[in-house]
Amino acid sequence: MKSVLLVVSNPTVSTTTNWPVGFWLSELTHPYDVLSATGHQLTIASPDGGKVEWDALSDPTHESGYSKHDTLSLKYLDDADFLALLENTPKISDLDLSGFDAILVAGGQAPMFTFQDADSLKEAFEAFYASGKPSIALCHGTSLLLYLQEENRPFVEGKVMTGFTNEEEDQADASVGMKVMPFRIEEEAIKLGAHFKKAEPWTPYVVRDGHLITGQQQESGQAVAEELVRYFEGT
Repeated sequence: MKSVLLVVSNPTVSTTTNWPVGFWLSELTHPYDVLSATGHQLTIASPDGGKVEWDALSDPTHESGYSKHDTLSLKYLDDADFLALLENTPKISDLDLSGFDAILVAGGQAPMFTFQDADSLKEAFEAFYASGKPSIALCHGTSLLLYLQEENRPFVEGKVMTGFTNEEEDQADASVGMKVMPFRIEEEAIKLGAHFKKAEPWTPYVVRDGHLITGQQQESGQAVAEELVRYFEGT
């Protein structure tokens, strides 16, 4: 059994849409489901601690129907024990990170507005990676990688990764009729020297580069967790 730190963003307000934003529900529930089912010990934390909230559009019961296909998250919406974990998450800086075997950072809309200043999370991810532990980021959670350094160079320079793509941003913007995100992960990662890989929009897709694992978008949560399980198993 391994111990995995699952990180979600704290809630904030989008500077582009003025909506309240948070983490994407499926990007927590799908990895949580896979990893708990395979016997791993899980801790859900956030940079600032306290109550965390999911993006409204990631709720399968939301009137928009945007995530109505996410039947797994529906199950967790009725799981009192799981929901209690989101009411008062520990701060990353209050945890003994040496006791964890991997870190997995979920995405959502809030990471694009909060991760740049999330120093405890940046330091934690850099430390996990430097120690050779599996270091995972998913969807807009991969924005974190853009702010990291390794040996005084951009962390992503020369690394193979994925994340929310330009095509997916185009489609997201079109679906709500406005610009949703303040920048685009694919564009910024390439500028910093990353080898950015991608599949067709909304297709589950995972890239593993050594012990760095990245997932393209919210449909990739299960696949990311399964890749981590394979890593733990040495395959």
